[in-house]
Amino acid sequence: MRRKTQIVLAITFLVAALVSSFSYIYISYILRQRIAYARDTANSLNSQLRYLADNAVVPDLSSTRVDVNNPVKVRRAISEYLATNLDLNTLVESVVGDWPMIYDAAIVDSDNKAILHSNGELVEKIVPERPDFQIVQDAKFREQLRLIYNPPAVYEVSMPLKLNGQSFGSIRLGIHTAFLRREITPRLQHAVIFSSISILLSLLLAAGLSHLALGPLEQISRRLDNVTAGEADPVTEKETRRDEYGVVTQKIAHLGRQMRDAREIFSALKDNVDQIMGNLQDGLMLFTRDSGVVLVSASVERFLGRPRRELLGHKVDEIFSRDSSLGAIVLDGFELRHAIVQREVESSNTKRVQVSLDFIQERGSPIGALLTLHDAESERSLHDEIEISRQMSASGRTTRGVAHEVKNPINAIVLHLQLLQSKLRQIDPDTRRHMDIIGNEIHRLDRVVQILVDFTRPRDLHLEEIDLRRLLEDVIMQATPDAEHNGVNVKRALGSEPLAVKVDIDVMKLAVLNVVLNGMQAMPEGGTLTISARRDEDSVVAEIRDQGVGIAHELQEKIFELYFTTKKAGSGIGLAQTYQALQWHDGSIDFETVEGEGTTFRLRLPMADMRAGFNSGNARAIAPSLTVPNS
Repeated sequence: MRRKTQIVLAITFLVAALVSSFSYIYISYILRQRIAYARDTANSLNSQLRYLADNAVVPDLSSTRVDVNNPVKVRRAISEYLATNLDLNTLVESVVGDWPMIYDAAIVDSDNKAILHSNGELVEKIVPERPDFQIVQDAKFREQLRLIYNPPAVYEVSMPLKLNGQSFGSIRLGIHTAFLRREITPRLQHAVIFSSISILLSLLLAAGLSHLALGPLEQISRRLDNVTAGEADPVTEKETRRDEYGVVTQKIAHLGRQMRDAREIFSALKDNVDQIMGNLQDGLMLFTRDSGVVLVSASVERFLGRPRRELLGHKVDEIFSRDSSLGAIVLDGFELRHAIVQREVESSNTKRVQVSLDFIQERGSPIGALLTLHDAESERSLHDEIEISRQMSASGRTTRGVAHEVKNPINAIVLHLQLLQSKLRQIDPDTRRHMDIIGNEIHRLDRVVQILVDFTRPRDLHLEEIDLRRLLEDVIMQATPDAEHNGVNVKRALGSEPLAVKVDIDVMKLAVLNVVLNGMQAMPEGGTLTISARRDEDSVVAEIRDQGVGIAHELQEKIFELYFTTKKAGSGIGLAQTYQALQWHDGSIDFETVEGEGTTFRLRLPMADMRAGFNSGNARAIAPSLTVPNS
């Protein structure tokens, strides 16, 4: 079958399907409209009957023999009155004759006994409830046809009846599907005939117009084949007309230029891919079939120590060397065409790297390879921080519980000690001295417990954006008197680049000051304390380096514990507070130490523009209660 014939048939089929759909909608609309009309008519008649019943003048039953204190007898008397009401009887009897779709009409009491009925034989008899006509109205089109044209059935439209503000019964109108079918069938027949004619005409019209419109299709197809083969025909003067055929012909003639534009679009797309690759944390390298690099993510520079421009277009053996563990594994993988799954090695810059090599295949033949480099140290560090946070949260809850339980007996002991002192008015000096010692020790224990409570209680942080260099200058100024007293020379290396962080200034000043003072106290004979700051990717790092005695290996895991200290007058709180403050600010603290040479503490904070959820200016945040992990 020719392409033109296929298109003509497709267009004809689509037009026929469209007209058929509209015809289906039109017929279903007519059916639904007539059903809705029947429902509205029944509701209107029910409203008239209820109006007459509500406005019927009920006689004064107190002047009759009816016991007005007996509700049953009163309802029976009202029912008898309604049954003899002329207006209601007239309307009930006329409903069936005037409205061909109405099968019967009735007014029933609360016991379903007919007070009035269009069929006089059913008066005073129980009238069973019938299916609600709403079922027919809410049904889909096919279901409506089935309900109306299946064996006849009677559906009911009812309305509650109230007299004197109380429920008395209901008004019911029956709609017979045979009557409804008699009303609907002529209209549906007309609609079906009209739709059939429309479909037939649309088929003929669509076939004729599509054949006429697609006349030049053979010539267009030939030109497309020529362009595909690289043999574009020149556009003749006859073909430069303004109609659609002329426009298509001109477009085909200029297809070569469009293909050149496509190359430019491909170049722009490649730039976008490069931008995405530049934002990836893992290092990705995409190789072609002959092991040439075509895509490199920016993170590869961290792993290989070489810029991307020196890697693109080069072969794998020009990038990696067998002198390193990483290079040897990658080269072996390419030579043997063997995939590498999560091998951890050491890169050229002594970092631990997870290496993955996957070969890409299409229909069983290799078309390239993807090399992935993942920072294993960062992942382990992240896992360690998560575990520390979990331990800190659990330890904080335990500490607060223990502190709470300890403070209660302490308070009781203090109270009874005061009572004991007041009762023992004449106390010899030795006894008073022992009681004073007991009181002082109890107060000291209370202070220790209060410090624990304060240390684990959540803190309301007042976050402000500040240049970390300025905060460090304020700390240096605050620590200068102690430095001069201890013979310590403070050296600055803060750089010229602004280092914006978002912190609670008072909390962070205290955290840095604790480290600075510790560094000074570690140099009892004096020395140089170097304070530096720099940017590291999306973080800001402050380093405080002293020339003290260093930290012994067995003490290194304990220095951030609360109350741990090696100084006689130390409290063991300073470094624990610093650790907690850095945790509050999504930062971290670590250190490097060499015994006899000194210690370097490294405080790391996120840059202000990297912290999600904060804007410029002031902000408030609730810092979780934290405790530092025990050894």
